Amino acid sequence: MARYGMLIDTTKCIGCFTCRTACQRQNGLLDDEAFIRFETRESGKYPNVHVETVPLQCMHCDDAPCAQVCPTGAAHMGEDGIVQVDQDRCIGCLYCMAACPYQVRVRNSKTGSVDKCRFCTVSAYTSGTKMCTCVEACLTGARTFGDLDDPDSEISKKIAETGAAPIAPGLSKPKIYYVR
Repeated sequence: MARYGMLIDTTKCIGCFTCRTACQRQNGLLDDEAFIRFETRESGKYPNVHVETVPLQCMHCDDAPCAQVCPTGAAHMGEDGIVQVDQDRCIGCLYCMAACPYQVRVRNSKTGSVDKCRFCTVSAYTSGTKMCTCVEACLTGARTFGDLDDPDSEISKKIAETGAAPIAPGLSKPKIYYVR
């Protein structure tokens, strides 16, 4: 079984929000919902200041803190290793939001249920038809999706070449890697 993950190269991200917009459309999200949020980080001193755009989304942690605290099992690890939310079981208690060390859960203002990035087209990826919507939409090629356990996969090669690492090592065991 594949262990899916994503690499986000912040040196290529221009903060255009195309990935977020594509994700919102793909997943039928409300205007006030987004599975991807953007943080900026400034470095350097005037006049040589650099602003880095860092897209954040569910890290699909191997040890998912959100799933560990869910009282109904709505937040759980799927058979494919992707952290999922069963909307029919979610009671909107927000425990998963509090437990997420990355604060990337989203509450639906109409239903009260909580949702998050789904690696939306994993099933399509396995059949070879397309990539995750955010990866497909990225104008600069800043995102790569694939099997972290396959040393010949594009993502594994890029992680090795760039030294990509989780954004906050030690918080959890995330499957999203960043080039910074």
